Amino acid sequence: MAETTAAVKFGTDGWRGIIADDFTFANVRVAARAIAHYVLQQEDATRGVCIGYDTRFGSRSFAKVVAEVLAKAGIPVALGTEITPTPALSFAVRGRKAAGGVMITSSHNPAEWNGVKYKASYGGSGKPSIISAIESYLGEPLPDAATPATIEEVNFNPEYITAIAKFVDLTAIRNSGYKFLIDCMYGCGRGIIAGIFTRADIPFVEIRSELNPLFPGINPEPILPHIHASQLAVVAEKCDAGFITDGDADRIGAVDENGNVVDAHKVYAVLLHWLLTRKGWPGDVTRAFNTTKMLDRIAAKYGRTLHEHGIGFKYVCDLMLEREILIGGEESGGVGISRHLPERDGLLNSLLLANVMADEHKTLGQLVAALQEEFGEHQYGRIDMHIDEQLKQSAITRARALTAGDTMAGMKILRVETMDGIKFFLDNPVAATKKNAAETWLLLRASGTEPLLRVYCESCSTESVTEILEAARAFVLAGSVA
Repeated sequence: MAETTAAVKFGTDGWRGIIADDFTFANVRVAARAIAHYVLQQEDATRGVCIGYDTRFGSRSFAKVVAEVLAKAGIPVALGTEITPTPALSFAVRGRKAAGGVMITSSHNPAEWNGVKYKASYGGSGKPSIISAIESYLGEPLPDAATPATIEEVNFNPEYITAIAKFVDLTAIRNSGYKFLIDCMYGCGRGIIAGIFTRADIPFVEIRSELNPLFPGINPEPILPHIHASQLAVVAEKCDAGFITDGDADRIGAVDENGNVVDAHKVYAVLLHWLLTRKGWPGDVTRAFNTTKMLDRIAAKYGRTLHEHGIGFKYVCDLMLEREILIGGEESGGVGISRHLPERDGLLNSLLLANVMADEHKTLGQLVAALQEEFGEHQYGRIDMHIDEQLKQSAITRARALTAGDTMAGMKILRVETMDGIKFFLDNPVAATKKNAAETWLLLRASGTEPLLRVYCESCSTESVTEILEAARAFVLAGSVA
């Protein structure tokens, strides 16, 4: 198939496409040449590039193609010998002082997708300026070097596994007596936590760890409905919590001991509260535009500055490189702790949740309940609307026309924010009946990389969230304010 430069577009976290449609060997070469240009022009190319790959169909073959393009351009390559979690690749980039890293993965997307992520020399997502620079080289011819560089095969996983195991108190976790469910979602996390827990004699059950690039019956995204198996298994196996990692293991999902979903917002809140009360490490807090405002309340109580930013972990990474940041995260389960890496890490965060449970002598459900009691009930929901471009743009245009004083979802709009999408803060009558009620907000955001419109909501009850999301769905589909 011929190269199609127009098909290659780097979004908030790299380029993704459908395998054999636009994600082809030819187009992967287009992306690889742009990355090679960037490394040659703006990095020390002699330090080389690390390349990893996930469990998807053809990922190792696509990784080899990237390696060949870079080596022909004179850039030394360290190519993974094993399936590599994205955070393990980032750890290798920083540890080896490489010029950068390339990860072949489509993260949480369905099985027919694959993608290319770029990791910068500091061991995290490429900053917006780096991604823009790479895009500027798309389609540029790349001359061969006089002498091709070497391609060295390396297992990136062992050093990373050692590092995350040292980051937590495995003795405390073992002594807690808690038992854990680990759901790998057929992704890169397979065997990582299981190996750490086995060596530390910590009870666990691992599911969906076999290699199956079809991700049978699910998308490897740690949210409902794809984590129903975790809900059932944690109860059946009498576990005290379940930890779920996505396709490339940089995002986390969780379920409590009763099989209830603990969404990414609450995972982040549990980790933040523990870091502030138990560790006391310095630094500010960051959160994406679509994450819970419970984080604002926790940060305020402990005198920490909170930075709100656009959606995508690259914005967290940017802030981590600019100033002292303790922790940063996003709605989709990506949470990063700068003492480890300026990178989200679902595997480390799973271990940290186990550590929190051990330190606080509480199950995951009890930890969440304690936060809800102290900081007010915060409930969250999201719907992904796969609609045609015309309807999507119509909904965004109509939403942009609404201002404070208008109504959305049958409620008065108090204010509108447009940092990344259109967010309405609503005058919710249910809040008057709740102690320390959460603010009610609704966010509409068109995806930059996928054919969908995402609708997010946070409110003070699950019933309220459901009602607002359904009203928003009607607004999008009907062409009138619900």
